[in-house]
Order: sequence, then structure tokens, then C-alpha cells
Amino acid sequence: MIFPSISVRAPLNPITPSVLKPPPKPSLFRVKPVHCSNHRQNPNAVDKSVKLTTHLIHPITVATELVNKKHGKKNSGDEERRESSSQVGSRQMLGLCGFGYGVQGFRCFPWLALNFHMAHNLRLDPSMMQIVQNIGNLPMVAKPLFGILSDAFYIGGAHRIPYIFLGAFLQILSWGALSLIPVAGEALATLMLCVLLSNLGASITEVAQDALVAEYGQKHRKGGLQSYAFMAVAAGGILGNLFGGYFLQNTQTNTMFLVFAILLLFQVAVSLTTKEDSLGLPQPVDENLVGKSIFEGVREQFSNLVTTISEDGICRPLAWVVASIAMVPILSGPIFCYQTQCLCLDPSTIGMSRVVSQLMLLSATVLYNQFWKRIPMRKLIGTVQILYASSLLLDLVLVRQINLSLGIPNQVFALCFSGVAETIAQFKLLPFSVLFASLCPSGCEGSLTSFLASAFCLSSIFSGVFGAGLASLIGITGGDYSSLPVGILIQFLAALVPLGWMHLVPMVDPTAEKERKKGTSKRSRRNRRVGRVALDSIYVYRREREYEEQR
Repeated sequence: MIFPSISVRAPLNPITPSVLKPPPKPSLFRVKPVHCSNHRQNPNAVDKSVKLTTHLIHPITVATELVNKKHGKKNSGDEERRESSSQVGSRQMLGLCGFGYGVQGFRCFPWLALNFHMAHNLRLDPSMMQIVQNIGNLPMVAKPLFGILSDAFYIGGAHRIPYIFLGAFLQILSWGALSLIPVAGEALATLMLCVLLSNLGASITEVAQDALVAEYGQKHRKGGLQSYAFMAVAAGGILGNLFGGYFLQNTQTNTMFLVFAILLLFQVAVSLTTKEDSLGLPQPVDENLVGKSIFEGVREQFSNLVTTISEDGICRPLAWVVASIAMVPILSGPIFCYQTQCLCLDPSTIGMSRVVSQLMLLSATVLYNQFWKRIPMRKLIGTVQILYASSLLLDLVLVRQINLSLGIPNQVFALCFSGVAETIAQFKLLPFSVLFASLCPSGCEGSLTSFLASAFCLSSIFSGVFGAGLASLIGITGGDYSSLPVGILIQFLAALVPLGWMHLVPMVDPTAEKERKKGTSKRSRRNRRVGRVALDSIYVYRREREYEEQR
């Protein structure tokens, strides 16, 4: 039995389901008896065919403010504490990932020195130099393993920041050895070992950072963190290339390696002073994780990863972006050697050209975050792919010296247009990164983001090896660059092929549509609940409305 009303003059007594007190004044009510045929079978069931009518002699109004007044101060205090802790965690998150992605973009600083060291000190062939660069990226292919480990296993109660520390420490060992041990950079075998160790540490750090950004964005419902990460990478690339050109003219390459190792020490310090629980990330719920075997954890996370990437919303766009990268032969090594050996461009010009390209990447990321993300994804990616294919022809202008006939010096043309193709290629990954991060299920952030990064890296490695093979096939050597225009034209045609598979790219972001529908359904439910106040299982609004109808 449920009493039809509560008098606000009397104190509110709790109603327990075991003992129900009769109403104090039954004479105020006229209640029709209700006969329920299935009362014995289920005493809590009510026959919907029988209409319950309750007639109130005097209307009763319940002020919900009086009910919630007791908890007002407590709720406001809890909300203030949650807001303050969220602001602190947000600042720590921006500082940790902002500095981490900045260091990731600053990696061009030691790599610029390493490229000059291999080209001028070791005098490697352009094809051999490009093979060394791509073989050194092989640890990036192992990113899915690092992502699965970071998802499944906690180190000291955390599963992101300890991996950032580990990756930065491995990079310190590699670049420190190249800077402090001269023999390490003179022999090709030891040089390759240091490069592999550096990329191993970088891959672990990048996996942890990408997973941290995806997990934090989903936990606190903050989208667009991938754009912030791209901005930090671009800012680090601007500083790295800007200082790289200056250092190459005034210092030795060993000094540049040492400077980057010192910068990595600061990243280690930041990771040690940041606690993962202050970011509001989920912690291990039980102690069974400690006794859980590595094989069981890896198998479980691998099963979740396979299930995730097999969905059409992830599999189809992933197949397109990987194919669009892998099928274009990259000729970065021959073009770099042509610029430094034939055109005699100084290191400052090459460094400043990278600065201009990173500035363009930063500007494009800001524009995407503000305006371009509203453009249908298929239309945006198709436009970007056409621009990428067209930008590859800028190298042909420089090789054919068409810029000189237009009155543009080689230094100025290389400064403004040398890195445009690379910039567009990097920007093309941003919409896909945002899409995959929004579709990533909870608990699989590290596994999915690392798999995507590994797929991107593997496709770029294949593209680089493809380009090295193409250079050897058409006869591009250290002293003969006459076949370089043919290779550039092959690049241009290969970049246009993925446009025939644009149906694999979604027209719109499915998560944006889902959020729109979710917001609409929430507003509908809220509109339906207007005026309906639940107080100890008594719906005041309906009874007041019934009274008004009887009047």
C-alpha cells in the first residue's frame, strides 16, 4: 500500500517497506477500492487494466527545495572539491603531455645532426642512408606489444607514466653514448645499435603518451586533445630545426646529441614528479592483477584489440590511410643528398626549411581544431591527398631548376617549399587520430593507439624501403642524380591512386553523430521529467494534476 500524500506540516518520517503506518486522517480522502485478481500470485504487481483514481479534497504542494536544503552545503562543497581537483589534474596533464610531445617533436634536432654525420662524415650512399634510417625505425613496429603491456600491467599503481619514464631513460642511454663515446658514432654497427635503442625508447614513450591522451580525453570527456598533441609536436619541431641549423654551423654533432640527452633528463624529472592518480585515471581494482600471469594479460588484451580493429568503423579507414602511405615511394635520402651535395645548401637553410614546415603544420592543426573538423571527413581527406600529391612536384621544380627561371634562388625555394609534402603527410594523420581515439573502447586505449602508430610506422618503413629500391632501380647514386625527376613523377602518380578508394573513409565522424543523438535523447528525457518530482515513491506532480482535473 502506498499513501497518496504527505502533509508538509508534520515532520517527514522515513517509510520502510516492512512496516507501513496508516494515514493520520483517513477522512480527508475518498479512495476507491481496487480489486486485483493476481494479488496472491504477485503482491507487488498491479493490473494495468484497472484505473486508479485518487481525489484530493485539498491540494498539497511539496517544495523540493526544503527536501534538498539539508544536502545543499554538502553537495556544493563536494562539487567545489571535484572542480578544483579536476583543474589541478588538467594542468598536470597539459604540462606532462605538452612537454612530452614537445620533446618528441624536438627529436628532429639530434636526427638532423645524425643525417649530416652519415652523409658527410661516414659518406654513406643515398640509398644506404635511407635504408639505415628506415631500419632504425623497426622498434616502432613493436608498439602494439608496448601498448598491450601498458594496458594490462601496472607499475607501482600506474600504467602510463612509468612507461614514459622507461622510454625516456632508454633514449638517454643511446644519445648519451653517441655524444660521450666517439667510437659509437664512427662504426656503422654501433651507430645502428644506438639508433635502435633510441627508437625503442621513443616508441615506448609515444605509446604511453598517446594512450594517456586517449584515456584522459574519454574519462573527462575532453575531445580534441590529439590536436593539442599535434601542436606540441609542431612547436617542438620548430624549436628543434631552428636550433639545429644554428648548432650545425657552430658546434659538432656530438654536442647536439648531448644537448638532447640533457633535455630528456628534464622529461624524466617531470614524469617522476607527476602522480597518475592525480589525473583521475582508473586504478587497479583488486590485488589479482599482481598475481596475474603475463601470458594471460597479453592474451586478454590481444583478444580485445582484435575485436576492436575488426569493426568496420576502424578497419576501413585504417586500411585506407595505411595503403595511402605505403604505396608512395619516399625519396627523402636522395633529395637530401642532392640538396647538400649538388645545390650546396648550408645546414641553416635546411634547418630553417624544417622550421617553416613545422610552422605550417602548427597553423594547419589550429585551423583544423577551429574550423576544418566540421568539414565532412571524406571531403577533407580527399582534398589533403590531392594537395599532398601536388606538393611532391615541388621537388621536381627544384631539381629541374625551374625556380631559377622564375627568379627564385635555390635557398629561398628550398626554405619555403622543401618541407611542404612532409607537412601535409603529417597533417593527414590528424583526422584519423581523432577518429580512432574517439572510437577506442575503455581499457584498450594503449593497445589501439599503439597498433595505429605501429601501422603508420610500418607503412612508412615500407614506403622508405620502396623508395630506396626505386632509387637503385632507376640509377640514382651519390654522383648521378639525372634519374631523380623520374622518381619524383612516379611518386606523384602513386599518391593519386588512393583517391580511388575514398569510399573506405567515413563521410562524417560517427562519434559526432552519436553524441548529437545522445544529446537529443537526453533533452527529450529531461523535458518529459519537467514537473515530476519523486519523493519517497510519491509522484507529486501527477497527483496535483489529477486534483486540478477534478476541479
